[in-house]
Amino acid sequence: MSLLPLADCWPRRFTPASLALQFCEDPTLAEQPLFAKACAGEAVAQLWQAPQGFVVPGSYRQFADLTAVSAHFAARGWPVWLRRSGGGLVPQGPGIINLSLAWPVQQPLGEAAEPIYHSLCAVLQRTLARFGVASHPRAVSGSFCDGRYNLACGEGEAARKIVGTAQYWRPLTASGGHVVLAHAVILIDADLSAAHQAANAFEAQLGSERVYRADKTVTLAQLLPGERHLLPRFSEALARELDAAR
Repeated sequence: MSLLPLADCWPRRFTPASLALQFCEDPTLAEQPLFAKACAGEAVAQLWQAPQGFVVPGSYRQFADLTAVSAHFAARGWPVWLRRSGGGLVPQGPGIINLSLAWPVQQPLGEAAEPIYHSLCAVLQRTLARFGVASHPRAVSGSFCDGRYNLACGEGEAARKIVGTAQYWRPLTASGGHVVLAHAVILIDADLSAAHQAANAFEAQLGSERVYRADKTVTLAQLLPGERHLLPRFSEALARELDAAR
């Protein structure tokens, strides 16, 4: 499939140009204000964090014990939120940041989705490169919410996921186009051991047979031992790269 020119599906500029890190109590509601602005024709960006917990797709409703198991894990400090989009379980919490971008597009999903993924990954790759970290898009079997547009560090079996990406499209009834939400989850300085233990216990109690491997993910802090203030530094670098993307 031929890719659309970048100018056809990626905005010239997102607002605000300065990305202040926000905290959202409910990660499933964090992006709703972006949709309203994108429906009005804006290209908007938001950088945010959520409390410790798991966000899972609506397909998890297939598990009969979801409500009881979710209540049990919420009592342990791992609340569970259900999102509308697909995919798999995504951890949230301290040391994990989310980039959300929303804007209107006129191109069909089948034409624009792949170049949008390429553009999003390129911005994040350049941001990581500012810290001397090389990354590339690829699937990493055994990682949270695996997909071919993860960003991973390392090659072959040694590859470890540091960024996950996703898209969600919503029709624009007035113009016939769509609003696209492009999302990235970035592992900066999270406690991945605790997240994997809790996630695997959650999946086991549901009976899903999903197992996540701690050796298939990595944080920026693990790659840069001794570096300080990585979260605000990465946020600032990401804002600069996003602003310079065009």
